[in-house]
Amino acid sequence: MGTLKTERQRNTLSHTAMTIPTEESLIEYPSDFPIKVVGILHDEFAQTIVELVVEHDPEFHAGKLEMRPSSQGKYLSLTLTVRATSREQLDNLYRALSSHEKVKFVL
Repeated sequence: MGTLKTERQRNTLSHTAMTIPTEESLIEYPSDFPIKVVGILHDEFAQTIVELVVEHDPEFHAGKLEMRPSSQGKYLSLTLTVRATSREQLDNLYRALSSHEKVKFVL
């Protein structure tokens, strides 16, 4: 496949890079933590992502969500501000989001 990496390989590399020991984390817990999720613009995209986020942050609600469509109207960017309580919670949320079929990428 040359030097191009598949989406799954990029996700795996991202998860590998995330294995920083808790004591070396620059994030203090608990804290509000923004996560950007981009997917193809679809009627149910935002609601689907909100439901997934609530599984990891039960206090999350639509008031903590910003939506922005792309200039061509093909993609939707969501900025979700979650209440991060631990490194494990963020890692699990990141994995759930990045592996979802409707998500193109997570920042």
